[in-house]
Amino acid sequence: MTAVTPKASNHDGLGVLASRYVDVAELPWEPTAFAGIEWKILLKDEESGLLTALFKWEPGSELPLHEHTDIEQTFVIEGSIEDEEGEVTAGNFVWRPTGSRHVARSRNGAVLLGTFLRPNRFFAADAAE
Repeated sequence: MTAVTPKASNHDGLGVLASRYVDVAELPWEPTAFAGIEWKILLKDEESGLLTALFKWEPGSELPLHEHTDIEQTFVIEGSIEDEEGEVTAGNFVWRPTGSRHVARSRNGAVLLGTFLRPNRFFAADAAE
């Protein structure tokens, strides 16, 4: 099995088919490569690219231009995020099709649950769309 919850102290020694219970409060918030955005990785599979994580966005943070290489799903727990197509607020959900591109922002901060089937592809700030 290649799927893991990094930093989960209670998963050592579990059998291959055992359920993995995650104490989310135990997991540390860790910085991402993007200023003002932190995450807690809940499930990660390096082989397939599958990722489920909680994200915490500080007010004014931005995720630069990127492409979803497979379906992306986001449920907003607190605050909101937006792009040129619209805004998703607390208690609401957005999913984006394979191949979609956008820049995501949070004016007032947000906490989200995101699921990615494969990693996003990021572009340089001056890259053509």
